Amino acid sequence: MSASDWGQLLLLGFLWGGSFFFARIAVAEIPPLALVLYRVSIAAMVLHLWLRLRGISFAPVLAKPGSFLCLALLNNVIPFSLIFTGQTEIGAGLASVFYTTTPLWTILVANLLTSDEKLSAAKLAGVGLGIAGAAVMIGPGLLSNLDGPAWAKFAVIGAAISYAFAVVYAKRFKEMTPTLVATGQLTGATVLMVPIVFLFYSPAEIITSSAPIWMAVLVLAVFTTAFAFILYFNLIASAGATNASLVTLVVPVSAIMLGAVFLGERLELFEFAGMGLILASLVIIDGRLFRR
Repeated sequence: MSASDWGQLLLLGFLWGGSFFFARIAVAEIPPLALVLYRVSIAAMVLHLWLRLRGISFAPVLAKPGSFLCLALLNNVIPFSLIFTGQTEIGAGLASVFYTTTPLWTILVANLLTSDEKLSAAKLAGVGLGIAGAAVMIGPGLLSNLDGPAWAKFAVIGAAISYAFAVVYAKRFKEMTPTLVATGQLTGATVLMVPIVFLFYSPAEIITSSAPIWMAVLVLAVFTTAFAFILYFNLIASAGATNASLVTLVVPVSAIMLGAVFLGERLELFEFAGMGLILASLVIIDGRLFRR
């Protein structure tokens, strides 16, 4: 990957790490599936406004409705729903480690379904080291939350697998501008989530009068979703599916650092060790240091 790709990946990891931070605030008063709907629908509206201001037509998306609904299903509806559901029964630490397996599944899916992203020893070793780093970084919190039903663990793993298929599937949109792809995906996710939310919740259950909660929802939708997905699809087009999926290794680092800065959470030695392993994994996957 180029220096620009690495910069986008780190920024995207910071934003998606922030999504856990703001979701933790918002979910205190808004049910999980309703929060997913707010997140994708507000982000979609923001991007539609941006397209109109830039004079970019939404027609190319309307010409491929099935493709964008499939992308929305794989990249938003399925993984968001599975992660939230799984976390009702298992700890956040264990769920985070399962989440960081996304690059491993992406390597396997890309090896099977693409011709330009084949399996390599460096990629496998790097991803394995990154997952180990995530486990070390979670540390004692992981060990105390190993219990829980098998279905909840498989739910989060299922979300990681869904992301893997999504990132490979998204390669077919690389000829479109990232903003248009992000808008199409989030619009499709909104269309799919509306009936789901109104099936499971009454209107009174999904509305809160708390201003801080709505601020968290807006930040979650605008910055960690609308802007973040523009970066994400640009990264897929530029660096490929497998490399784009590496952002999931950066997300736990970002989430823990944000907790330390804004919530006063203390960083422990094992967390620094885990971050070091993740950094080493990214260096191995990049490969340029060893070539030099």
